Amino acid sequence: MKFIKNFDEPMISLSNAPHNGGIFKANGFFFMHVHKNYNGNYKEDCLKFERDNKIKNFVGFLTAANISQILSSVKIGYVESYVTAGITNPAIAGDDVPRFLDRTINIAIIIKDGLTFGALANAIMTATEAKTYTLLKLGYKATGTTSDGIGIFAYEGNKEWAGTATDVGIKIGRAVRISLEKSLKKWEFYKANKRS
Repeated sequence: MKFIKNFDEPMISLSNAPHNGGIFKANGFFFMHVHKNYNGNYKEDCLKFERDNKIKNFVGFLTAANISQILSSVKIGYVESYVTAGITNPAIAGDDVPRFLDRTINIAIIIKDGLTFGALANAIMTATEAKTYTLLKLGYKATGTTSDGIGIFAYEGNKEWAGTATDVGIKIGRAVRISLEKSLKKWEFYKANKRS
């Protein structure tokens, strides 16, 4: 189980991804499936994933959820959101919780516009607010999980802001809310049917 997204041309990224996280120039991104008790060498495993799939310079995220069952994507204008979500390790920021990788929320957002690095950080903030709102709206008593991943991908440019009052921020918020809700509903369905 996997998902690979190739870009038409390299994009700058800001992410907390385990593979090529931080600030990076990416040719695309991937979601890689791991076992729910995964405790491997993720750096080596992600490099092997790139080699096996003949890709290079990708940002990589891990999840124990069934990618083919729960992946949801939404395009709103020049913003695309890709989400894999599952919540068996919910967390509220600031509370003490067990730390382990299991089902997680991964959000990758493609913005086909030119942003500054500050705007990339602003976009992460906007996407995180949209994620938290969606979780609370759906009745989860959590702001996320203990192992969430997020990545913003855009062209390097002059747009300085991506907050909730900007056009790009509104698109990010809507795309994340819709794609996350769709993914969580898929996850709940498969969990109820014992197929996730």
